[in-house]
Amino acid sequence: PRIYQIVEEINRRFVLRIQQMYPGNQEKIRKMAIIYDGQVKMAHLAIVGGHSVNGVARLHTEILEKQELRDFYEMMPEKFNNKTNGITQRRFLLHANPLLADWVTDHVGDEWITDLPALSRLRIYADDEKAQQEFMNIKYQNKVRLAKYIREHNGIEVDPRSIFDVQVKRLHEYKRQLMNILHIMYLYNELKDHPDMDFYPRTFIFGAKAAAGYRNAKLTIKLINSVADVINNDPVVDGRIKVVFIENYRVSNAEWIFAAADVSEQISTASKEASGTGNMKFMLNGALTLGTMDGANVEIVEEVGKENAFIFGLSAEQVIQYENYGGYNPMDIFNNDQDIRRVLMQLINGTYSPQDPELFRPLYNSLLNTQDTAKADTYFILADFKSYAEAQRRVEAAYKDEKNWAKSALLNVACAGKFSSDRTIEEYERDIWHQEKVILPSKPELSK
Repeated sequence: PRIYQIVEEINRRFVLRIQQMYPGNQEKIRKMAIIYDGQVKMAHLAIVGGHSVNGVARLHTEILEKQELRDFYEMMPEKFNNKTNGITQRRFLLHANPLLADWVTDHVGDEWITDLPALSRLRIYADDEKAQQEFMNIKYQNKVRLAKYIREHNGIEVDPRSIFDVQVKRLHEYKRQLMNILHIMYLYNELKDHPDMDFYPRTFIFGAKAAAGYRNAKLTIKLINSVADVINNDPVVDGRIKVVFIENYRVSNAEWIFAAADVSEQISTASKEASGTGNMKFMLNGALTLGTMDGANVEIVEEVGKENAFIFGLSAEQVIQYENYGGYNPMDIFNNDQDIRRVLMQLINGTYSPQDPELFRPLYNSLLNTQDTAKADTYFILADFKSYAEAQRRVEAAYKDEKNWAKSALLNVACAGKFSSDRTIEEYERDIWHQEKVILPSKPELSK
């Protein structure tokens, strides 16, 4: 009860501020009050009570300022700032990928361990054929290491010479693991229809955990494994596609996965991912980003160049436009695109669940809610599907050009300097915390 009294007093004072700045504007009070219509708005309390509000990628911050928290930003713009998050290279390169870490140190020294932007010195090796060969040989050895892990834990033989196409992250509908597996089903249909087609072998690797009560997330994991069971055992495919779901995804096996990845799947619906850090870990280990212009992908592409990534799909502005004003009906795509229609029908005709053809009906319904089209495909999977498939074709074409792929992979490492958590924490300290640095004594002094 006492806490509620305090919140009421904070709200009373804040409403007075709103009334002073916007006299007679009851709509502002409705949208911004901490307590309104019997609810305590915890985000509003945090904004009013805190002295700084930040997003964790530039796009995220822009969406907060222009969309979600627009009224607060207009009232107190000085509180808002951006802090693109980061990762620690000491774990995700030095510890996780010792072969590459040693190679980097041999070429540019070890300054990168505490100053990641020092990696930019690797740029001069991007066109060096010897450096490219060494770099890709390290990638191959890491793929062999991961292939051995997969064989031991999943009982699946994967070819380290295939493209390792990886999506590892929390399972959520906005992250669109469903689009990834639907595309694999589409590729499988293509191979079945044209067994002799030119197709570069691909290993699709998933890793994810889903919240216990999140039905569609759990069902997506089930679908991935069901599709894997069919494709991995089909002699027509002859190993050209392998699908692997790595169980109990966690940091310790993630280290091996990042080191081995060729393609980094960052395919969230634009405007939905605050930032992401897996994209940074993949980049640091020489994987090329296949993704939407969402979260920190925007800044990754700025650093490495669009020619060294595979970008597709609706923009954040287009997604927000559809959400605010409508105009998107996935049934139009379903009715007019036979490839997509076929894949979706396979969700409900027993192709991947012969014992229970209705098993994946909730996923089908999430894409095509015929009762209420406003609730259908809320993450725009069908809208982006063909753009995604086209980007995947660009991935295959690019990978066949070994020299240019090696150059792009090397440049991804060289351009990862911005994405260290060292830089992020420095920015928090400089702009928000205003703490004095503590310089630790060197190790010899500590040992005394």
